[in-house]
Amino acid sequence: MERRGLVPGPDFEYFRRRYFTPAEVAQHNRPEDLWVSYLGCVYNLTPLVQEYKGNLQLKPILEVAGQDISHWFDPKTKDIRKHVDPLTGCLRYRTPRGRFVHVPPQLPRSDWANDFGKPWWKRSQYEVGRLSAKTRNICIVNTLTSQEHVLEVGALESVWEILHRYLPYNAHAASYTWKYEGKNLNMNCTLEENGIRDEEEEFDYLNMDSTLHTPAVLLYFNDDLTEL
Repeated sequence: MERRGLVPGPDFEYFRRRYFTPAEVAQHNRPEDLWVSYLGCVYNLTPLVQEYKGNLQLKPILEVAGQDISHWFDPKTKDIRKHVDPLTGCLRYRTPRGRFVHVPPQLPRSDWANDFGKPWWKRSQYEVGRLSAKTRNICIVNTLTSQEHVLEVGALESVWEILHRYLPYNAHAASYTWKYEGKNLNMNCTLEENGIRDEEEEFDYLNMDSTLHTPAVLLYFNDDLTEL
């Protein structure tokens, strides 16, 4: 189907998000929809939970659904942190919440199978994107309808990615010209690169509430409707 009015940019039918905010990860906190983040990336562990459904070793993972578990890992090796086991004197994975899926038992056991290949934390197939280390709020104003929406976005997201976030509020978002202070935005650049400064630190320095001022991007309709 012809996409009328679509300004040059990515094909949103195949578009894949690069960044997710901690608040977005926190929404995926159920066994049937379980995400976690660690070492700067976001992982969808739902297939793992389905594969091991009913296994008691899922309990530590279920307890941290929607959370950041970077403290489980050694940032240098990107492996689970290790310690010297006081019982065996051997170097073992440190699992204060209890042993979880793919972590070997403390002592040899005949009922433990290690034929699963790479452990889940070393598999790239679960990765869905990167965790936004810094987020900011942006107000998007549709000048045609006078509707305003405040979005929390990652500081490193391009305006195209922000447009993708905005689609649930306006399916024709790509049929608008995006402007800030009268200037067209470069859709491939971040807000900061477009001159929209994040002044949260300055507000904090002045002991002021940063929510009192949210920069606004104005959307101007381009006549043709394009639904993505």
